[in-house]
Amino acid sequence: MAKLDDSVSNEAQEPPSTPLDASSFTTSLTTSLENVDGNVEVAEARRDSVTSRVCEYDYDNGRTSILPIHLLSACGTFGRMYQFSKTITSRDLSNGVRRTVVAAKELPPQHDGAMDANGREKAAPKANCAPVLSHRMKHDKSILALAVSNQYIFAGTQGGEILVYSLDTYERRKVIEGHKGSVLGLCLSQDQKLLFSSATDPIVNVWCTSGFRRLYALWSPYDVGDIFCVAYSSYHEIVYLGAQNTSIQWYDLKEKDLRPQPSLASHPSERKNRFFDSTGPGGVQTPRPTGAETVLRDAVGGQYLEIDKQDIRQFAHYGYVYCMLLGKGILPDDPSQEVLVSGGGDGRIVLWQIDADGGGAISSICTLDDGREEGESILSLAREGSFLYSGRFDGEVNVWDLETRQLVRSLKADTGDVLTLSVGAGHLFAGGISGLVQKYNQHYERVSTFRAHDGLILASAFTLSGNKPTFVTGGNDNTIVIWDVQDCGGPSANSKRSNNDRMIESLNQFIAFRTVSSLPKYRADCRRGASYLRSVLQNFGAVTEMLNTAEPCNPIVFAKFRGNPATAASRKKILFYGHYDVIAAENEQRKWKHDPFTLTGEDGFLYGRGISDNKGPIMAAIYAAHELANEQRLGSDIIFLIEGEEESGSRGFAEAIKAKKDLIGDIDWILLANSYWLDDHVPCLTYGLRGVIHATVQIESKHPDLHSGVDGSALLDEPLKDLVMLLSKLTGPKGSVQIPGFYDPILDLTENEKKLYSEITDTLLKRNPALGDPEELATSLMRRWREASLTIHRFQTSGPDNLTIIPRLAKASLSVRLVPNQEAHEVARTLTSFLQSEFHGLKSKNTLKVNIDHQAEPWLGDYNNEIFKMLESAIMSVWGPTSSRRPSGHALNNQPDYFTPAAPSPTESRPSPTTSNTLANGPADANGEPSSPTLLAQKPLYIREGGSIPSIRFLEKEFDAPAAHLPCGQASDSAHLDNERLRLTNLLNSKKIFKKVFAELPLK
Repeated sequence: MAKLDDSVSNEAQEPPSTPLDASSFTTSLTTSLENVDGNVEVAEARRDSVTSRVCEYDYDNGRTSILPIHLLSACGTFGRMYQFSKTITSRDLSNGVRRTVVAAKELPPQHDGAMDANGREKAAPKANCAPVLSHRMKHDKSILALAVSNQYIFAGTQGGEILVYSLDTYERRKVIEGHKGSVLGLCLSQDQKLLFSSATDPIVNVWCTSGFRRLYALWSPYDVGDIFCVAYSSYHEIVYLGAQNTSIQWYDLKEKDLRPQPSLASHPSERKNRFFDSTGPGGVQTPRPTGAETVLRDAVGGQYLEIDKQDIRQFAHYGYVYCMLLGKGILPDDPSQEVLVSGGGDGRIVLWQIDADGGGAISSICTLDDGREEGESILSLAREGSFLYSGRFDGEVNVWDLETRQLVRSLKADTGDVLTLSVGAGHLFAGGISGLVQKYNQHYERVSTFRAHDGLILASAFTLSGNKPTFVTGGNDNTIVIWDVQDCGGPSANSKRSNNDRMIESLNQFIAFRTVSSLPKYRADCRRGASYLRSVLQNFGAVTEMLNTAEPCNPIVFAKFRGNPATAASRKKILFYGHYDVIAAENEQRKWKHDPFTLTGEDGFLYGRGISDNKGPIMAAIYAAHELANEQRLGSDIIFLIEGEEESGSRGFAEAIKAKKDLIGDIDWILLANSYWLDDHVPCLTYGLRGVIHATVQIESKHPDLHSGVDGSALLDEPLKDLVMLLSKLTGPKGSVQIPGFYDPILDLTENEKKLYSEITDTLLKRNPALGDPEELATSLMRRWREASLTIHRFQTSGPDNLTIIPRLAKASLSVRLVPNQEAHEVARTLTSFLQSEFHGLKSKNTLKVNIDHQAEPWLGDYNNEIFKMLESAIMSVWGPTSSRRPSGHALNNQPDYFTPAAPSPTESRPSPTTSNTLANGPADANGEPSSPTLLAQKPLYIREGGSIPSIRFLEKEFDAPAAHLPCGQASDSAHLDNERLRLTNLLNSKKIFKKVFAELPLK
């Protein structure tokens, strides 16, 4: 392509067809880089990386086409190019394309700093300051572009979607179906109210960032190919786009209502492609690909805008326009003037003056050129102050002084082709095709190198939202990764960290202790975990003590946050109970996605053993008390009793508490948070738990193990036969327990409680009609929650494991689930007596032994008392208000449309509603959006649970104080199972609820 003089007017230039980029095109293969737009401190700079295209022969349709490589499998700029064809050697391909121009002239880079033996910048003489992976969000397509506001992370994907994540909780809030082609560029307006997206459509959409609706759809009158990058001048209200056909085009949004409305025929999707829509031999026309006519859910509405033919700078570069940014302070003589900076496939960086009076027309100010031959593409741009950074092939990062317009340094990164650059807080981040990111300080010393993705890094962004330095990357491994870069915040960054960040750090250390009470090999880790928890409480100013239990049981952590000293005589006291021990997670079957004892953030959840049961809620309560104490708003004493034996039946807990009752003192209310919502969507309060008795029934003969063929006869009393006959006496039809008087103490269902069940079924069925009839659903819940039951768990026998043995000993493990008003010790006594009586009736010569291994009392709270009312108020305040009253069977009839379900699946058999898994896995939202309880305008559901917590009823009796139970997690948390997790939103909101209860309950 011949160079054209910049003085040639735009009017005189014909719109070029999409050219073959001179920088990277050899024979019939075109490559470029994936475009990315990331937010690099919104007021200062935007940078874009790029996309790839390759000329390929379509064997199925018999045509040659220029296809975006990101539409092929194994996508991602040169990574995609390396992998898309087995017939081309990947390394030869890259060498043949990328280095044809580079090899023509190798300019020695200018280096001010010390170099290593390979010509790379030496690392800074400090300890490695690698960022810490904070969270990872997974998708099913490559992430090509990123932009970050104070509230959201926006990610453009290969599939044309724009993913919207909360910057606080990393929860996906929206999937915007924005384009029919890959989203190559994203940028935000300075006030962050507008989001601009460019794609291979080629269309620029403008979105409202509050409601995520499209405001404008903008396109060129010409076929421009892919729109690699987009930039917006908030000062002039002008949109600029950089295109594959080498042009820069613009639209002045101030004139949107003054210009005529474009015809639909001018829309790019309505145009005939001169190549693909042309007829072949015999007049046959190639059919359009499947899905070409698909209507996108969100790319509808808004005002249609078409760029005027005069508002185009043809041949802005002699190659693709890969990246652009806008900013002030670029011109030393006129720092208030906003300047457009663009980089292209010709290896040039051009500074453009903006003529606001001329509708945003641009004219060249100067070209930043280091004297090398054309073709070494500028793949990415970033700016900080008077320095401009540009990324090129082979890890080259150029540093330009905008005041002198000189190249002052060339850095050699180990990233491969530099597809993305980000700057923030005095640091430069370079990422590329190797999956590595290198971080440089203000002296351009390399301070860290870290692997960010298992593939190509296609996008990055830096933000200081909430004084928290955060680096975000996206890649062709279909992930977005959040990096904690605290060292970028300077010496005071740690003091500015939010308590939420500190809480996650504390949890990270807490989870790392393998506090498994059931396995003796972890006894030391249990002690260390308890000691760590005590240190957290001590550092927050609580008075602490370790309460010893009988050997070999784990200690109890006692702590007290004292309230306002002026009210010492009348201060109320709230006891928070929890446990730091966890269920074993050996991960021998490799079913965990991550190390169970390494806290891992993924898709808005925190994964780790104990995060939901019970370490996460404990830490949320501790930080809530700490914040109130710091704010001098703690009007009551908050007492923590955190035991280490709950998962093993709370061994030694009662004795230790009784021995230290004087230390603990009087208690007014008891609060625990050791359970989960009924489903994944509606907050709950638990007012009842079943109790449990675990027993072993053993029958033993005086004979040794015998051979059935030698000694078997009707005269021989076989222990296993006796055991089976004895256990058969325990239950009757439909599982009814046959122990005399077993059901007598059970309380009848009251009308008020029946209304609670009606409210539960109404709520669940509105979301998931497949759960069936409301009466059947209510009955199944009652049987799980408020009906006693007996379960036989397993049999064990003596002797070898073969089919001829008559074992001398047989035993079975069983449990009895109790409900309120049944006393565990009385049921245990009658169970033992009944078994002995029935065994006597067998007239067997064997001996019976019944062991009561463990017992826990059932619990029933008063859901009308002040602590439950306070919890309800706090939940409604944090999760959302409601107009309904509790309790009412019709309260949900006027609930918002959030609960309107999708149509039920046409299936003959519905899943059983009796399992927590069924309730947790309800139907997806009609639009495929992730549901969030933050959208609920609903009070909590009052529920009971079938499980048991041994200590809750004991504490009520011992301190003569009412208890309440706040579930923090969701039904899908997988507590006690593989991949236990807790949603970050639930953790943060639980802390808010605890804080509100601790502050306001004493005032009731």
